[in-house]
Amino acid sequence: MTRLGGAILLLAASVAPQPQYFRYERSLTVPSGSAATPQICAVLDAGVFVHAASGLPDLRLYLGDPATGQETPYVLRQSVRREDRKQAVALMNLGTVAGQTTFDATMPEGAYSDILLDVSGENFIATVTVTGSHDQTSMATRLGAFTIFDLKDQKLGRSTVLHLPPSDFRYLHFMIIGPIKPEQVGGLSIEASPRSEQAWTVVAQSPQIAQKGHETVAQFTLPAHVPVERVQFVVGDATKNFSREVTVRTDAVSSAPLRTDEEPPQPAMATGNLLRMHGVQAGHRIDEENLAIDVAGADFADAATTWTVTIENGDDPPLAIRDVRLEMAERRLCFDRAPVASYSLVYGDAALSAPRYDYATLFAPEKNPSLAQLGPERLNPEYWPRPDDRPFTEKHPALLWAGLILVIVVLGGVALRTAKTTTPQTPD
Repeated sequence: MTRLGGAILLLAASVAPQPQYFRYERSLTVPSGSAATPQICAVLDAGVFVHAASGLPDLRLYLGDPATGQETPYVLRQSVRREDRKQAVALMNLGTVAGQTTFDATMPEGAYSDILLDVSGENFIATVTVTGSHDQTSMATRLGAFTIFDLKDQKLGRSTVLHLPPSDFRYLHFMIIGPIKPEQVGGLSIEASPRSEQAWTVVAQSPQIAQKGHETVAQFTLPAHVPVERVQFVVGDATKNFSREVTVRTDAVSSAPLRTDEEPPQPAMATGNLLRMHGVQAGHRIDEENLAIDVAGADFADAATTWTVTIENGDDPPLAIRDVRLEMAERRLCFDRAPVASYSLVYGDAALSAPRYDYATLFAPEKNPSLAQLGPERLNPEYWPRPDDRPFTEKHPALLWAGLILVIVVLGGVALRTAKTTTPQTPD
């Protein structure tokens, strides 16, 4: 590390939190009574992300009044996202038995639930029966029969997900009853069972929705630093079965209004499929529904953004969209209760680095912590801008460059005058 880099790190480490430099504060209402657990958690809403530094390094929790209270250690907890739990599993013994495709899989240790089959082909319906056992010699347990399908010609989408009950069998056996050949099965992946249900926090909803030809377009304007990880749709029951492609785009905020006669120029950041399929197809009962699109790489944008969500309707009538919501995975701030349960959450000091607490390193989450409520955001009445302690040259780099240019000009002028006044010496 260079000396300059080390000096910068030392300077950053020396910046200490001081209550008067936090621009915003919010109270925490902590539940009381014997039923309340010692561990307290508060769900962070989008408002905290708007005015805190990107990534929340400036969050501080104080016991009582920030001006006189004690800093309280905390840990930030994020609800686990589904894609973080996917794991590929190799297939074994892939072949046919009595004309049906069969294969086995050795599952990883631990619990799992949904299984995604990688199956090629179009316009098919098949039933997959699954049995499981803990070893290769014990009797297998039937886990169920599951329908996979591709109804492209009917414009009703595709699903190759097996919704198993939570299981931990080490060995699984699969039999596909239907028009699927062994060469069409490419593999499978699992989704580990979460310890708790996936939780989401609404960032924005009820946007401007417009019909643009064969498209339904919803548009949002989102402040900087607010993460978005899912787009959730609320669709009325009027449309029984549907399959619609969705595109999500983001762009810098524009003052131009949403127009219905032009294509959004920004690149797509996420695509997906809205699907609702309930009914019987070729003797197979199908109950499949997906009304959310995962969005990756949209965390903590440094500037306000416009979000455009487009549903491709084709020649079908538009869906009865009741609401479109931008959501982030739930973030909780957790800490241990003190005898005097009055707390303040403060933020809005970009000079601070993220705190490092032993509490976060040794944190053991409780199954059912007590939930605190964040009060409304307010300006810190004691706020004072943090003084700028940077060297003069860092505060005014333009002056430094101007001075360097002036020195160069002066030295050049001196050199030119010297060259003109010096007469060459003639040899004797």
